[in-house]
Amino acid sequence: MNLDDCRRLDAEDPLAALRAQFHLPEGVIYLDGNSLGVLPRAAPARIAEVVAREWGDGLIRSWNTAGWFDLPQRLGDKLARLIGAAPGEVVCTDSTSINLYKVLFAALSQVLQASPARRVVLSERSNFPTDLYIAESLCRERGFTLRLIEADELPAALNDEVAVLMLTHVNYRTGAMHDMKAVTAAAHAVGALTVWDLAHSAGAVPVALNDSQADFAIGCGYKYLNGGPGAPAFAWVHTRHAGQFMQPLSGWWGHAAPFEFTPHYRPAPGVARYLCGTQPIIALAALECGLDTVLAAADFDGERGAMAALRQKSLALTDAFIALVEQRLPGRFQLVTPRDPARRGSQVCLALQDGGPGAYAIVQALIARGVIGDFRAGDSQMPDILRFGFTPLYLGFEDVWGAVEHLVQVMETDEWKRPEFNQKLAVT
Repeated sequence: MNLDDCRRLDAEDPLAALRAQFHLPEGVIYLDGNSLGVLPRAAPARIAEVVAREWGDGLIRSWNTAGWFDLPQRLGDKLARLIGAAPGEVVCTDSTSINLYKVLFAALSQVLQASPARRVVLSERSNFPTDLYIAESLCRERGFTLRLIEADELPAALNDEVAVLMLTHVNYRTGAMHDMKAVTAAAHAVGALTVWDLAHSAGAVPVALNDSQADFAIGCGYKYLNGGPGAPAFAWVHTRHAGQFMQPLSGWWGHAAPFEFTPHYRPAPGVARYLCGTQPIIALAALECGLDTVLAAADFDGERGAMAALRQKSLALTDAFIALVEQRLPGRFQLVTPRDPARRGSQVCLALQDGGPGAYAIVQALIARGVIGDFRAGDSQMPDILRFGFTPLYLGFEDVWGAVEHLVQVMETDEWKRPEFNQKLAVT
């Protein structure tokens, strides 16, 4: 593969026009949409409209006249199209951590009623830390044990002690993707419920929550959904569970009739009870702009939907990146992300072949050149990782070529060894 090949692929790309939806700084190749998505061009004007007209002129009337009140459900219905859910099953609200606390509490409550002897929450040791922290806290409060395993230990670890299997669909560090349907079926076969974190899946890979018969799912809005820094997250609960158990944060927005102002809580029907406090309208308005950028891909593949078209391009981009790194830097890096497309999310993770230090500095040298990826520290089980996210909405094949070209130059000149690139920053 060469530069001309990449330019030809861009010229043939039916999704290339979607790039115009975004503000992309000149001279930047952005490979960090798996941490923070790019600003949609529609977002500044929409936020200004909410602030100046709806808040400024409409004032409190806008809860009714501007549709503020049902915004979490309306955005949830848009998001449902991207994660294999139905209208009325998703709410956009709060943060990923808070939503995980809600759904895991509800799942444990269900298990305690049906099978009180089950006392294990099972998860991967390499799961995203906040998920483990939330689970650890709930297990401590409710008398459960959090058991951590490696991914390849999962089949043997599923037994009649497990109450809840809590997994991230696409691993944040490696980009490895679980077979949601198969894993959920295995959990159900031993009587366990499933909680899925879709933070690195929603808007990145096809997800089929209902088809997989999953139980609970949560995810964030600021990565592949392009909702902005700290954007509201989302929660999905299968209809067989949604009206059965109360989540623990029984705030007034999850009440069946918030404006009756009764002294006792009566939960709203279905997933609406997973709302809590007054909703962040400005942030939700920005998130809607992000959701619309992803849904725009459906126009290019209406029969199969937005995620099928994006997935096809995502795999082509990541395949190209892997091929070019191995072609142009043979023996310098090991591929951490699964090579098998069926097991790969929308990112590529590399580690230095010799396992030595330097990954952080290499990422910093690339950032200084305008190629923005990120770094994740290793541990005893995993080396330090250079992490690159590929968002097909705004990335092309020439971007892939340019990123690898800069990586080649950083490595061949030892540019990454410069002192300024070895100074650790607060956010890596």
